[in-house]
Formats: sequence, C-alpha cells, structure tokens
Amino acid sequence: MAHMQKIKPGINREAWLVRHLFDEAKLKALPTRNGYGDGLVEAGKLNKNIIVLCADLTESTRSLAFKEVYPDRFVQLGVSEQSMASIAAGMSLAEKIPFISSYAAFSPGRNWEQIRTTIALQNSNVKIAGAHAGVSVGPDGATHQMIEDIAIMRVMPNMRVLIGCDAVEAKKATLAAASLAGPCYLRFAREKSPVFTTLKTPFKVGRAETYRFGNDLTIIATGPILYEALLAAQMLSQEHGIECRVINMHTIKPFDTKIVVKAAKETGAVVTVEEAQVAGGLGGAVAETLALNNPVPMECVGIQDRFGESGNPTEVQEGLGLTAPFIALAADRVLQRKQGRGVPPIPAHVTAAKELLEMMQQKVMKEALSRTPKKWGGKKSNNSLKSRT
Repeated sequence: MAHMQKIKPGINREAWLVRHLFDEAKLKALPTRNGYGDGLVEAGKLNKNIIVLCADLTESTRSLAFKEVYPDRFVQLGVSEQSMASIAAGMSLAEKIPFISSYAAFSPGRNWEQIRTTIALQNSNVKIAGAHAGVSVGPDGATHQMIEDIAIMRVMPNMRVLIGCDAVEAKKATLAAASLAGPCYLRFAREKSPVFTTLKTPFKVGRAETYRFGNDLTIIATGPILYEALLAAQMLSQEHGIECRVINMHTIKPFDTKIVVKAAKETGAVVTVEEAQVAGGLGGAVAETLALNNPVPMECVGIQDRFGESGNPTEVQEGLGLTAPFIALAADRVLQRKQGRGVPPIPAHVTAAKELLEMMQQKVMKEALSRTPKKWGGKKSNNSLKSRT
C-alpha cells in the first residue's frame, strides 16, 4: 500500500457542503429532477438552440418549466419514446441541441436501440434525461424502478453518463451536458432527497470530488444515495473511530480512474454505493478499474441482481439495503478483509437487508389477509362478500 495522505479526517471544507450537513431537520429536501427543470430553463436562456422533447410526462420530468418559458422550443410527442430519440437525432443535424425527457424505464429502457443507432453511433448532440430512476420511485413498483440504466448507458460508445447527488448538482450536470458536444445521459430521481451541496461545491464532468477525508477505507457513491454514505461515514467515525474517505462519483463516464486508484492505494479498501444494479453500474466500473490498476478488498452496496419492490420509498430503500446502516456493515466487512480476517461468504449487509425485507413483506401480507374474506384465504368474515343492497 502506498504512503497514506496525512490529512486530518473529516469533511473536506473545499467541497463547500452545507454547514448543517448532518442536521436533517435543517436540510432542504428536493427531488433531483427539479434540478433538471431549473437547468433546462437556464440552458435555454444561454443557448437558443436548446430544444426539449417529452414523451407525455411533461410535469413529472420537470420539462414543464422549459415549456412555460420557451413554448416554441418544446415538442410534445406523446407516448413515443422510440420516435423521440430518432427525431431528436434528426434535429441535432440541424444544429439544434435536443434534450429528450421521459422516465428512465422508458428512455433509455424502451428506446435503447434507437439511442444506440441514431444518437450514439452517429455521435449526435442529443441529451437523454431519465427521470424516476432507482427504487425510490417506491409505489410504482419494479416495472418503473429503472435500476439497469447506468449499466446499459455506460457501455454505449460515445455516451457520457452524469448523475447529480442532489437538486443543486443535478442542475449543474444539466448545464454541463448542454455545453458538451455529443450524447449524454442524465439520471434523476423522483423522491425528495437532502440538498447538501451548494453553488460553490466543485463540479466538473469527468472529475470526481472528495467530500470527506479518511485513510481507513474509501466509500465511492453516486446520486442521492451519496448522502447515506456520508451519514455512514459520520456514524463509523463517532462510534468506532473508523475514518472513511467519501468520494462523489457524479460522472460514471468518462470515469475518473485517477482518483479511484489513488484512493485504493492510500486506504487499501473500497466500498461502492449506488441505487442501481452493482453489476455493470458504479460497482462494476470501480471493480474494473481496480482489477486493472490496483486490486484491493472491495464491497458493493446496491441492487444485487434482482428487481425492486413496490412500497413506501424509504422502506423499499431499507429493504434493499441502501441506507447508512447497511453501508456501515459493508465498511466493516471490507476492513476485516483488508486486515486479512475471514468473513462469511454472504456479506452481512446483504443478509441483513434480506431479513428486513422479508419482515416487511410478512407485515404487508398480514395486513392484506386481515382485509381478505376467509373464502379467499384471509381472516375476514365471508359476510363482507354479500351485497349491501
């Protein structure tokens, strides 16, 4: 292992995060999709060639703000994501800069082939905005919880992949995408999440940012779940004296290989955190980088080769092991491996999440059976089936 950086552990002041970082009562909470809407309006003001296309989800994707300010540069295509991608590619040939907006489950989920052929292959100057990504969509269920998008867009040649950690950074990512030549994928969430960065917080495409210093291990996170990583790092520091370095990997592609390798050399252990499939996502990107450059013990917190669940967003995230306590368990495991100690074949953060999810499912089933007539296998009287007339 390389000589460790002699920097005092704790929050990086040059990251310019909010002062009341761990006082959630004082933190503003906004969906990252709001940052997209704000960014579109500002980008449209700066460049008259910005055009926004939407597939029947104008308010949900926050494209509405742009439509209200620049109605002559807004195109509503209805439920037609595949056509939207191809039409946007054609517009880019006329020197327009189209942003196509839909749920991530539909774009890039439904129109991946059109994005591949008409946008990426041609290196068209089109920006794909995938809203409602991740499992925090909650009640919409597994069909709408797009968790494969990082993987399928990262593998696309010519594509850039940007994920804001809060509404402020999402706006910065939108403005950055507007100024870049070539295709970009922007990922946004529906659920409100803490706004913990500021206008002064550094952001540059392709350069990850260190939000917390520490030399015991490194946590690399992307998207709103980054806040949970910071909470886990704070908890580990206060309760166990474990100092974690926390890195915001807001750009999945182009990937900041340099900062990952440096962190691995200096801390000797890495945990990745994402609200997406770890296979091919951030976890996959970090694993590839370390395998080729500097292998160290590594653990992945994220969706482990399964689909999501319908339910309250917070409960779904907890049931899938995407909150601070599970990140802390992953950190403990990677430290044990770093120290050469044996660990169970199945990680504790995976086992604990599975047990919690099963408890939640049993609770939901018990409640459902209490409202179901005995004739159908429930506990309610069959008299409830009789007509009240």
